[in-house]
Amino acid sequence: MRIFIAKPPFITFTILAAIRTRTLREKTFDPSSLLMIILNIKNNVVKLKYFVNYINYFYILRRYFMYFPGIEAFLAIVRTESISKAAELLHLSQATVSYRLKTLEQEMGGLLVERRKGAPKISLTPKGENFFSIAERWDALWRETQILQASGSQLSLAISAAESISHFVLPPVYRMLNQHNPSIRLQIRTQHTQEAFDSIERREMDVAFVVREIVSPSVTVKPFFTEEMVLLRLAVPGRQAGDTVEMEELAAEHEVFINWNREFQFRHDQWWDPLCPSRVHLDTAGLITTFLNDARQWTIVPASIGVHMMRMGDFVLQKLSVSVPPRTCYKVTHKFPNQALHEPLRILDNYLQNVFGIQ
Repeated sequence: MRIFIAKPPFITFTILAAIRTRTLREKTFDPSSLLMIILNIKNNVVKLKYFVNYINYFYILRRYFMYFPGIEAFLAIVRTESISKAAELLHLSQATVSYRLKTLEQEMGGLLVERRKGAPKISLTPKGENFFSIAERWDALWRETQILQASGSQLSLAISAAESISHFVLPPVYRMLNQHNPSIRLQIRTQHTQEAFDSIERREMDVAFVVREIVSPSVTVKPFFTEEMVLLRLAVPGRQAGDTVEMEELAAEHEVFINWNREFQFRHDQWWDPLCPSRVHLDTAGLITTFLNDARQWTIVPASIGVHMMRMGDFVLQKLSVSVPPRTCYKVTHKFPNQALHEPLRILDNYLQNVFGIQ
């Protein structure tokens, strides 16, 4: 037996907006109402055996939703490290902020903030520290729900991308999306591959662009762009762009190393002794120009990054004497996207087709 229900990690803005509307109208909140709202949302099918877990999740959600002012007060206290400063930030009296915090703590079943007379700053209890990240996520969801309600029927698209893809591969697509008519509300977040997959599975993001595949039953992964790897070095007399460089000319201790993917790391360790590592290891291409300032130094980068670096400084792109595996970038979407995403994803695919020629 199967029923229609939204998975807890995939709570959508539609649900949040519906809850808020019902709560404001009726001044009460019935968990059965929340259940009926979610049961009416299509395209999310799960087995009945998970039903009890969802019910438990709804009661937790109900608790947090019913007292959002407490969460708001809690976050303000944490960020200002003071109840009095939090009151100033929220334009409330100190007594009101204290009351909201106390009410939230009652809902949570324990103290979140230590109160010590004369202490210059507040401190969180272990329960408060654990709750802080949850409160931040809930606050972000609430604010995005408000934006969604204000935007009405406007198209929106949340994009997650690896730093090297977002900064050096996707800007032409971003510009097209930004200039699209009717306008699309864009949210762009830089994430590592695992984070991006998690965001797609939880439906926090609508589409992700990553540098490697991860097997997941709930997502679809397709390659959208492949590029060659090139050697990037300072431009000095006698060093020509496009020349082929022998591996023996490149000393490992002078490498500015970035691990682009597992295949690259594997081949790299075959060419250079892994026990003689480079002096500089980076996890972001944005720092390459900071460290590549000696004629002996070198780095291997995807062509898109190499071209960008050449525009920023006196660098040359060269080829290696051995075949370097090209870098493939992947597009990740949920297997069962929400109905509202069909149009913005179609627009995105058209622009990807225009720029990269993918189907």
